[in-house]
Amino acid sequence: MTVQVLTKERAPAVVQAAVAEHDAIQANLLELDGSFGKRLLEGATLSGETKRRWEATAASLANLWEIYSAYSAVVDQAAEAVRGRLGPAELTRITNLLTGPSVQLAAGPAPLAGRDLADSGREDLTVVAAVTRMRRAFGQITEVVSAAEQVWNEMTGKLDAVAAELGRVAPLAASLGDEALTGNLAAAESELARLRDTLSSDPLSLWQGRPDPSAGTVDTSSADRLRERVAAAVTRVDELVRLRDDARQRIADVTTAAATARAAYEDAAAAWQRAADKIAAEALPAQPLGLADLTARLADLDTLLAAGRWPRLASELDQIERELAAATATSRDAERAVVAVMGRRDELRGMLGAYQAKAARLGAAEDPGLTERYDRAHGLLWTAPCDLTAAADAVAGYQQAVLALGG
Repeated sequence: MTVQVLTKERAPAVVQAAVAEHDAIQANLLELDGSFGKRLLEGATLSGETKRRWEATAASLANLWEIYSAYSAVVDQAAEAVRGRLGPAELTRITNLLTGPSVQLAAGPAPLAGRDLADSGREDLTVVAAVTRMRRAFGQITEVVSAAEQVWNEMTGKLDAVAAELGRVAPLAASLGDEALTGNLAAAESELARLRDTLSSDPLSLWQGRPDPSAGTVDTSSADRLRERVAAAVTRVDELVRLRDDARQRIADVTTAAATARAAYEDAAAAWQRAADKIAAEALPAQPLGLADLTARLADLDTLLAAGRWPRLASELDQIERELAAATATSRDAERAVVAVMGRRDELRGMLGAYQAKAARLGAAEDPGLTERYDRAHGLLWTAPCDLTAAADAVAGYQQAVLALGG
């Protein structure tokens, strides 16, 4: 195919376009060469998937620079030629540089077994072919570099946050005497070191999906699990530190809670006894259970405090607090139940009086049948201990009889 030689008028514009394309390629290659991901991959001791892919990528990058160097020389020659006299020879030369196989690569000879006798070990490309090859290589290289950089960016932030928390709480945990907690934190530090090693040596093992950064994602699940594990340990450390700082106050609060529970029990027991003198046992709730003697356990809290046994002290305080809260609630519920029974008797008394007044308004105050019903209900309600069930039945019978008189 014969290529038409550039005209004197058109040649400067064509060369200018080639120079502009060259400058854009140069800028992108320089940005790639100085990128964070490329410098990290280039300077790290790699392993696994990342090592395999970077070795191929590094070879491709070296070849890309080789092509660019040869291509750049051709564009520079064309730019130099267009600045001089543009006679037929110069225009032909510019045309050949920009359209012919002018980009010469020292590709090296093919393996001897498959080499042609005339193989010179060189490869000649046109400018268009050179740009196409560079564009394809650039896309493949930036996929690897960008994926690695994205892994580093996402994982580094998470691991740095975990490291900061571990650095804060590890010395505190060591002073608290909780072997399980310190062991958990030591295991977390080992896992953090393992993830950092993976991040520095094989970041692409954490890449999921296609190499294209727009189509793949970073697998941060291991870092997320570690963060959750450390967060739980941090919560425990902070609880123990607060306990250590507020231990005396918490012991005082537990002592006060014990007194409150004792008073609640005594109130409930006294209320039950008062009710038992007035109400038959069948209508009463169960007698309040006695409160366990906490004297020895409360004394042990001071012993644990003095010995600095913070995990055991925390556990014992939590247990006693729960027991006292439950005992106090039970006692108060029992007292309310007793008061309700006493209130029921008073309610029945009031109802009996109200229907007696209603009977009088109906002119039946002297009715023998009503009087007998009234006397029975009154006797039951004012007898100690009161049979509350029988009294309620008697009041109900009297009520119905009065209502029957009123139609």
